[in-house]
Amino acid sequence: MNSEFTIAVHSLVYLAYLPDHMASSEMLAENVCTHPARIRKIMSSLRRSGFVKTKEGIRGGYMLNCRPEDTTLAQIYHAVSYGTLKPSWCTGNPEQHCLVSANIQTVMDGIFHDAEMYLEAYLGNITIESVLKKIKKCP
Repeated sequence: MNSEFTIAVHSLVYLAYLPDHMASSEMLAENVCTHPARIRKIMSSLRRSGFVKTKEGIRGGYMLNCRPEDTTLAQIYHAVSYGTLKPSWCTGNPEQHCLVSANIQTVMDGIFHDAEMYLEAYLGNITIESVLKKIKKCP
């Protein structure tokens, strides 16, 4: 899995922590500890999915456009990282005469597909609000 999911969750939880507050990409980047351009890329996906709204200009930025108590991590995962659990390259070669090499890609594809389904089901039980509540309990 890539880090876009974690950055997206962090950003949405931060915006939920500051309700009705506009946060610039620089402000989010400082809080997330990454580059503002990376924030803008991820926030663009979140905007397309309706999780945030944007305002252009000097005092522009991002504002939460979803209900934290209804927005699940599965929805966020699907918006920014779906399909990234499976690696882009797999070992083996379907053209080889070796049973293992010829079939490992197909078997691993099924395993990653099932793992992604389980991950989404698990993340479907966690909301932005529940993450924020856990954070507020930290010392």
